[in-house]
Amino acid sequence: MQIELPKPPFPGLLRIASDFSVPLAVNGFIAFIFTATAPVAIVLSVGASGGLSEAEMVSWIFAAFFTGGVISIIFCTLYRQPLVFFWTIPGTVLIGPALDNLSFAEVIGAFYATGALMLILGLSGWVKRITSALPMPIVMAMVAGVFLQFGLNWLRAFETGFWIAAPMTLVFFGLGAYPALARRFPPLISALVAGLIAMPLSQGGFAGDADLTLRIADPIYFAPTFSLAAMFELVVPLAITVLAAQNAQGYAVISVKGHEPPVNAVTAICGVGGLVNAAFGAVSTCLTGPVNAVISSSGPKERHYTAGIFVGILGITYGLFSPVFTSFMLATPKAFIATLAGIALLGVLQTAFRTAFQGRFTYGALITFLVTAADISIFGIGAPFWALVFGFATSWLLERGDFQAPED
Repeated sequence: MQIELPKPPFPGLLRIASDFSVPLAVNGFIAFIFTATAPVAIVLSVGASGGLSEAEMVSWIFAAFFTGGVISIIFCTLYRQPLVFFWTIPGTVLIGPALDNLSFAEVIGAFYATGALMLILGLSGWVKRITSALPMPIVMAMVAGVFLQFGLNWLRAFETGFWIAAPMTLVFFGLGAYPALARRFPPLISALVAGLIAMPLSQGGFAGDADLTLRIADPIYFAPTFSLAAMFELVVPLAITVLAAQNAQGYAVISVKGHEPPVNAVTAICGVGGLVNAAFGAVSTCLTGPVNAVISSSGPKERHYTAGIFVGILGITYGLFSPVFTSFMLATPKAFIATLAGIALLGVLQTAFRTAFQGRFTYGALITFLVTAADISIFGIGAPFWALVFGFATSWLLERGDFQAPED
């Protein structure tokens, strides 16, 4: 076993309380609001397009928040670092096209297999060797391809719900143009507020039949079906999104602040969280980048862990009351969900394109992107798997020198 064990002494409740502060609480709340809005909108968008029921989506959201919250509290306390876990957004996006040719039970089977793979990689210490062997431009080209549809749906929202999409977009870009103002009023959260204000003033506003009664989640247990098509289509792309697109980002943002994240332990707990999530219909657990970036953005480094614990508590609470939050979000117009999800992913989409096409493996990345965006299915196996295969093969044939070039 290669797990990095936490070193005592571990902080007690009094120490945690003394290390906590109002600025850290504000950072934690802002970070959590991001997680509770746009990423949830992405889950609902994928679930609705894949034919999932409201009860199934509630179970997904419950597991994603509750499991992530529990793991976050444990890891932040033991390692005294900002280590917040939720769920993989790129992995969520992968599920939408997969549900066109796979049953949800087969997808659940792939969730289980991915969780087991992550656990093995973490316990064995192979994770660093595996990730270093994957050409990042090809991986990010696949991510760009799966995210592209969300950007297009945001633009199409101007046609179906102009008076919702337009003010949300205007507020998002308007605040983004003034960094000092954006620090006081986060553009994404401000766009959410603008959309809520615009809804009653537009046609097709908030649905009046939404059940907003405060109630505890009643998660569904999903029996898996293990099929080769689902294994090929989802397991490798899901694992890659966790390792390369999510966890790597999380390591980077907290390492810049002087923290030393336990890579193997994080990978292993992502596997455990993924196995728990799979039982209730949720996608794989991952170390979140944006949340950890916000909670470690200010304050003494040795106290950042308390903001992570606070986010974990908020996550557990959100998960327990996920039925009312899910009903509220589903009652909003499609243009609201599409715009919120689309603008939330713009930064990730930009990063994916920049990583994919700025240096090495550009030909392979182009093929990867085109195959992913085309959403082709061969032998019942969906586009993300074939995109990685064809992209890697293209680079091996035409860009072999890039495999020997040093990493940027």
